[in-house]
Amino acid sequence: MKREDFPILANKSIIYLDNAATTLKPQCVIDAMNEYYQYYTANIHRGLYDSSILSDYLYESTRFVVRDFIHCSSAKEVIFTSGTTYSINLMVFGFMRDYLQAGDEVLLSKAEHASNILPWIRLAEEIGIVLKYIPLDIDYSVTYENVLSSITAKTRVVSLAHVTNVIGDVRNIRKIGQYCRQSNILFHVDGAQSVPHLPIDFVHDNIDFLSFSAHKMCGPTGVGVLVARESLLKKMKPTFYGGGMNESFQSDGDYHLKEIPTRFEAGTPPIVEVIGLRSAILYLQQIGLDKIHKYEIYLKRYLVSLLQDIPFISIYNANSDTGILIFNVEGVSSMDVSKYLNTYHICVRSGNHCSKMLKEDLKVLSTVRVSLYFYNTIQEIDFLVSVLKKCQNVFKIVES
Repeated sequence: MKREDFPILANKSIIYLDNAATTLKPQCVIDAMNEYYQYYTANIHRGLYDSSILSDYLYESTRFVVRDFIHCSSAKEVIFTSGTTYSINLMVFGFMRDYLQAGDEVLLSKAEHASNILPWIRLAEEIGIVLKYIPLDIDYSVTYENVLSSITAKTRVVSLAHVTNVIGDVRNIRKIGQYCRQSNILFHVDGAQSVPHLPIDFVHDNIDFLSFSAHKMCGPTGVGVLVARESLLKKMKPTFYGGGMNESFQSDGDYHLKEIPTRFEAGTPPIVEVIGLRSAILYLQQIGLDKIHKYEIYLKRYLVSLLQDIPFISIYNANSDTGILIFNVEGVSSMDVSKYLNTYHICVRSGNHCSKMLKEDLKVLSTVRVSLYFYNTIQEIDFLVSVLKKCQNVFKIVES
């Protein structure tokens, strides 16, 4: 599907199956970014000349593109950051540090990415909040029922990935969000692995904070988004101060910040990256997220059906409804499997995938991860499986 849009795939030898780490970039995104560099490079919010005005328009109009894509209430609720990691840190240290008090509980899961655990651990060290981890189900997923059973009278925040980057389970964020809203609990959704693949509705899903990255959705690296309800953003403090985010400052220490969301974007922002994000969103909307998700599940189930017939391969998340699959080859480390597959120009990920707590439930230190996207094919899966069937050659090939 749409393979012809990706210049890198003109190299017929590469089979790219590491889309949970980052995705390939279509020509339209590359062109949009190159046009900025070639024809109208300028800073924004400062110049009154044509190229600056055009740059400013494309940057600011991207907020409306994001608004329409994830269905938040206002473009004012869209903040551009360097990625999901910074978005979560901005929320934790710009808002939660003042909102939470010692003894307040924050609900997470052990399947979360480091970016959705480490900032909370640091905040717990600072102000004494209590971190609790929702029990994982038998298939390592987070169920609505387990979320509810973990909530207590002290729960102030639930912070979960919509889709996890290792297990790939889809959390029922609409039901969780509805319960949180009714219970006066703030709900943060890490959308890094879901926004590129699944429709999401910020308002109807009752989300308070949503974070995601451009590079996992056919856009460039170096730019992400934090979306938050306007009433919450008005209470959030910037974590960086400098040019572009202030109205004025005086030698007596008096200063005034710009309105939201600009007050959270100090310095020269990632202008061309935001323009690339704009192009990526429009591109994905043209394809259709429902169509993308349906195709990924089709590929995943086909892959599972083939790998289940190989006796020396263990699959850990066969039932998750996304394009993420983790497995191990008996007697071979995940790193050696990855190196072996690379000799056939097959790109996968090996390790703990930035989810270091998951090993406590998974009972393995590392896995091989295949993560699919809409430009992958049945033929690529067939080739991957045919190569895995010859794993008795792993050490011979890797050590040569």
